[in-house]
Amino acid sequence: MNSKRLLIGGLLFLALLLSACGGNGNGASTNITLKMTDFSFTPNTFTVPAGKEITVQVSNEGVVEHEFVIMKFGAEVTSPFDDDDEANIYWEIELEPGESETVTFTAPSEAGKYQISCGTPGHHEAGMTGTLTVVK
Repeated sequence: MNSKRLLIGGLLFLALLLSACGGNGNGASTNITLKMTDFSFTPNTFTVPAGKEITVQVSNEGVVEHEFVIMKFGAEVTSPFDDDDEANIYWEIELEPGESETVTFTAPSEAGKYQISCGTPGHHEAGMTGTLTVVK
């Protein structure tokens, strides 16, 4: 009798654990929470579903302006980040120190890895970069 209860309890726990993992199996989320500091993104890797609306809660906890820039598929920032890179930007947001915003954008429809960078002069070169992975 006790082993039956233990088995049922274990199965129930396993079912709850699996449902808490999101169920999609690819780790993609339509919600991003991002902190920008001097000179990093936390976290600096994100996985989103292709073509879906993504909600971004972003805060600048640094002492200078920061930008969260997603480059177009296959585009890489040239060092230094400058006007030549502007045509290759997929989406961006810029925040002054102490600012926070919740914004949305539509994820790219093409699956793959997209470079993330801070477009503020010198920040890309200081290592303020990341990766957005888009999955089908």
